[in-house]
Amino acid sequence: MLGKVREGVVVKVQSRLVAGLTAVVVLLGAGAFVGFRLLIDRVDRAIPQADLFGAATSSPSSLPSATGAAQPDNTPPEGSDIKGPLNILLAGEDTREHQPGSLPHSDAVLIMHINADLTKAYITSLPRDMLVNVPAFGPSGSGADFTKLTHAMTYGSRVPGTNQQNTRQGFALLAQTVSGYTGIDHFDAGGLLTFTGLAKLADVIGGIDIYVDHPVTSIHVGPPDGRDTVYSGGPFAHYDVGMQHMVGWQVLDYARQRYSLPNGAYDRERHHRQIVKAMITKIFSFDLIDYPFVAPYVVQAVGQVLTLDLRGRMVHEYASALRNLRPEAVTLVGLPGSSVYSGGSYIGERQAPIQASYFAAVRSDTVDQFLAANPGLINDPR
Repeated sequence: MLGKVREGVVVKVQSRLVAGLTAVVVLLGAGAFVGFRLLIDRVDRAIPQADLFGAATSSPSSLPSATGAAQPDNTPPEGSDIKGPLNILLAGEDTREHQPGSLPHSDAVLIMHINADLTKAYITSLPRDMLVNVPAFGPSGSGADFTKLTHAMTYGSRVPGTNQQNTRQGFALLAQTVSGYTGIDHFDAGGLLTFTGLAKLADVIGGIDIYVDHPVTSIHVGPPDGRDTVYSGGPFAHYDVGMQHMVGWQVLDYARQRYSLPNGAYDRERHHRQIVKAMITKIFSFDLIDYPFVAPYVVQAVGQVLTLDLRGRMVHEYASALRNLRPEAVTLVGLPGSSVYSGGSYIGERQAPIQASYFAAVRSDTVDQFLAANPGLINDPR
């Protein structure tokens, strides 16, 4: 009986764990450890929420505080009224610390679609250099432009009349730009993750295992300490084909590579999706019954690098709602594309026409059927 109880608790903890890093890293996210009632309040307080979409959403400070008290048996669990399908937008923020005063860019843009019964998820990404229509944006005073997607974060982050920047404001313009491109007019949640935070999170969970399918020699950093070789000189890190265990600086470095890859930016976007799933899988593997000390460290690390907008909901509510979403039910989707040139000069990327059909399937919650007809778009993360 004790064994069954322990097994049940572990499954419950792990399910909510993946829901949270499913809802960064699958909210892709962060409410990972709410399987322990005593951690609920810590999770909700440790992971900041803010208005990322620029809409009239509830302020996190006005939301009811979780008490961790057990609910009566006849009371539906919190978050049970969160219904699918859901669409979640995650952006990786690159503030380019080596360039003082530079405005932030969005070097990773991922969209996660969760089906109606909240048991399957599909993650795709948009190239940072994809050419899109960026709308005019009143808060930053920027006009409309046809430019690279990454510039939406840059344009939106400007604070008129100052030398300040507001990355949350930049996320709002990025979201509007992505909505215009995909036709997804409403995102149910969003997350803003710092690029350096990706490395910190990987270190806290003890690194992740990634299958490298093409040899990669870094143009950025070198072993053994992850120093930036662009500014300090070699040697350069190298990643051989096969399953590789990567610690924080390697995860960040690998996520940035594109120039030595056969498909350039599209391979880099695929690596982003691999990293997301690897993190989910790693956190899901923790036995929090035997190793309960792990939870506070991961919660603290996530809170330092991730800002969420759950549109007025608490983190633990999402974690509860996604408790049946497991790593093996997360599918990585790669949308093909090609480079665009003008006068012999590179100006950006464009996705193949099939992207329109994919996002139509997202909007109608028929991604399963779409991928059954287009299996070549499914990435194998190994």
